[in-house]
This record gives sequence, structure tokens and C-alpha cells, in this order.
Amino acid sequence: MTLFRKIKPYLYLAPAVIPIAVFVYYPLVKSMEISFLSWNMVSPNRKWVGFDNYKYLLTNSEFWKSVWNTGVYTFLLLLLLLVAPFLVAFAVTRVHGKLQAFYKSAIFVPTVLSLAVSSIVFLWLLNPISGSVNHLIGVVGLPSINWLSDPKWALISIVVITSWKTFGYHFILLLSGILAVPQDVVEAARIDGVRSSMGLIRRIYIPLSSGTLLFVFVITVVFGIQWSFVPIQMLTNGGPDQATTHLVYTVYQFAFQFFKSGLASAVSVLTFLVFSGLIIFQAFVMERRVHYEN
Repeated sequence: MTLFRKIKPYLYLAPAVIPIAVFVYYPLVKSMEISFLSWNMVSPNRKWVGFDNYKYLLTNSEFWKSVWNTGVYTFLLLLLLLVAPFLVAFAVTRVHGKLQAFYKSAIFVPTVLSLAVSSIVFLWLLNPISGSVNHLIGVVGLPSINWLSDPKWALISIVVITSWKTFGYHFILLLSGILAVPQDVVEAARIDGVRSSMGLIRRIYIPLSSGTLLFVFVITVVFGIQWSFVPIQMLTNGGPDQATTHLVYTVYQFAFQFFKSGLASAVSVLTFLVFSGLIIFQAFVMERRVHYEN
């Protein structure tokens, strides 16, 4: 009976811990192991190469191109999935009545679509010959653009597709953070002379909704490039001229197109280390600036 009491808490935790151990930590350990091998995932012969895969990546210009693209992806996604939805959410709170409910629903609707469906929709919209987007810019006298075939625009196009699909979810999260700000604090700020919307955003809403902002920041950085994988695979395959590839798509290419699982695992391990560093930075630096209501 005493032994059962000791292991009883662990039995309650087991349904949650076991799947995480099997589907998260075990694959992570195996990826680290495979990153030191030269293996095509089919041959029974595995050749130990040590750090050669890492040396190859760190001296490969294509890998650094994907690293650069990952940084650009992250920056653009933060603008479109953190800054923009926060401003839109604040604007929606200024609307009252049934119109506010309409805006909430209309903005959230694209979230229910899959990224595959969203990609097909934008494939039609961005068609350089018959697409609605080129038709609209042609109306104002601008030249037509090959959105998915031009290296200057392909990356932006993929980010827009991803952001359009996920914008509504971030909007709802940030709207809840804004609505949680006590109105008596807002009124006190107005009495103290903070009357402009930008002043209220900067001095009241951002500090008091910083917990929600931090959460949205983390999920955008960590999951953002994963969300971009589907439109890249369906529309550009990492091109043109590697303009839309990033670290996650590079893992897919090495593993399932080139059958170089050692290099794919090495890229995934390096990506894991980068995001681990961001999480540590968030926990020890950004967390200190977050306001949580008591």
C-alpha cells in the first residue's frame, strides 16, 4: 500500500507524459543520433561521420540562404500576425453594436480553412494572367507581377498566404487581451491627459496586455515557419532560386527529396537549438517585462 501511494502521482501523470516521451523526446534523441550518420533511410548500412554533416551545413551557402529566409519569414510574420492584428483588434473595440460582432466573425472566418485550401485560393488570385490581384493593380496603371515566380515577390506572397489564414486566430487572442484591460485604468489615463488612441495603446494597452502579446509572439516565432510549409510545397517548392525555402522546408528536402537523412537531422537539430535559445531568451529576458494582473 505504501508503494502504491508513492507511485500514484506518477500514474496520474503517465497519460500525459508517455505520449510526449514517445512522440517528442524519443524522435528528438533519434534525430540527434542520425545527424552523426550518413544514411539514406533505406540502406541497412549506416556510416558514422561524426560532425561532418554539421561542417557541411555551416559551410554551405544554400543552408545559410535558408537561414536568412527563416529570419525574413519570422520578421514579416511578426508584422502581420502580431502588430497588424493587435491594431485591428484595438480598432474593432472602438466599434459598438452588431457591427462589432460582424467584424469579429468576418476576420476569423479564414482561420477555419486549411492551408491547402488557402494556397489554392491564392494560386487563383495571384495568377499573373487572369488573377484578380494583377487585374486590380492594372486598374491603377501598375504593371502585372509574377507573384510566385519572381524572387522579389515569392517570399512576400507565401507570408501573405500564411498570415491571411492564421490572422483571425491571432486577432481573437489579442482582442481578448485588449478587452481584459480594466476600463477604470483607461479612464484614469484619459483624465491624466492621454487621449489619443496611439497614446492609450502605447501607455495602457500594450503594457497591460503584454502577457497575451508575449504568447502570440512565441507561437508566431515557433510555429510560423511550420505554417508556411504547406503553401511552399504546393506553390513554389522552395523556389524560385531558393527564394522561399527555409529551415523546415530544408529538412523536408534533405530527408524526402535527396534522401540524406543525416543532413536533414542535422538541420533539425540546429533549428531546435535556435528555437531553444529564443525560448530561453523569452523566459529570462522578455518575461520580466510582462505584466500579469493579480
